[in-house]
Amino acid sequence: MTDFSRIDAYVLRLIEESEPERTAWNLEKIREGKKVTWNYIDGCMLTALMEMTSITGDERYAAFAEQVIDHFVEEDGTIKTLQPEKANLDDINEGRVLFALYKKTGNEKYRLAADRLMDQLKAQPRTFEGNFWHKAIYPNQVWLDGIYMAQPFYALYVKNFGDGDYSDTVNQIKNVHDKMRSEEKGLYFHGYDASRKAFWADPVTGCSKNFWLRSLGWFAVALADLVEILPEGESRDELISIFRELMESMISYADPVSGMYWQVPDMQGREGNYEETSGSAMMAYAMLKGAREGVLPQSFAEQGEKTFTGIMDRYLTFTETGLNLGGICLVAGLGPENNRRRDGSYAYYVSEPIVENDAKGVAPFVLAYTEIKRKKEAD
Repeated sequence: MTDFSRIDAYVLRLIEESEPERTAWNLEKIREGKKVTWNYIDGCMLTALMEMTSITGDERYAAFAEQVIDHFVEEDGTIKTLQPEKANLDDINEGRVLFALYKKTGNEKYRLAADRLMDQLKAQPRTFEGNFWHKAIYPNQVWLDGIYMAQPFYALYVKNFGDGDYSDTVNQIKNVHDKMRSEEKGLYFHGYDASRKAFWADPVTGCSKNFWLRSLGWFAVALADLVEILPEGESRDELISIFRELMESMISYADPVSGMYWQVPDMQGREGNYEETSGSAMMAYAMLKGAREGVLPQSFAEQGEKTFTGIMDRYLTFTETGLNLGGICLVAGLGPENNRRRDGSYAYYVSEPIVENDAKGVAPFVLAYTEIKRKKEAD
């Protein structure tokens, strides 16, 4: 498929089917029959919509993102439905859009809202190594997901309103590299419990049992974005080294035909495993952006484009209403204690529902698409 205008129309259709309290891409809320709250799922999509306007010049994408943010952010910066006492790193992610809106409009409420999210991070409990807990209900736990949810916002806050000290972000990522990376596989485990008390944690390493593609994708996207945010210097160089090492490992796990990656990436072809859209799109985006930023060889851009094309060939379907994007794992996590089904096992990861048009797949697909468009313009 080369008619990219159909992807533009697909994204616009999703916007047209959405309103701030019911977004067409937030399938978890739709399935629960609940209104949308301030959440990371919509945050991912709003980031992608802002990028769509940036690359296409079509203000309809950014206008909807602004509409959603304005629904939740009061004039004094209060964020409706935000519950900072839950210390949920996921809730930080949607705040990334605040910086672009503040720059665009100068409206002080966006800065005040960013301050409130930063206050949550300042109060966030940490492991003894200094990493943010993923949530209050997950004491002493670090998830790869949380790096994406918190650290790009943190770095953007430092860049826009702070003192230029990115050491906390860099140190937390270095801890993840030291504690959660498998030297043998070159991959990172989904979670780490510094206390070794979680039922899913290895009693020696504290890590979960397996590698989950989307968690690796969150981590890769966070690194790609941070490389863009941080100024040149030692801190950025340290992140580039970690980013490059991960991308060099991941490329060996790409399916040789489709270029996609598997739900449990080191177990290709095992019964129940499948080529998964969201994590594959994240890897495509990270590789394309890393090459554009000049921190990865151009061969990674070609691999990213192959992965993107593989997703389109495998999971992008045409219907009377337009396009639909399938192959998306709806959700996966570790615990808590009262949910022992989420144990980090292979059987668990391949048991979660596979859906269409959920933002956890659509947003990174759109982000990868914006990088494809940038690449085509540059070629």
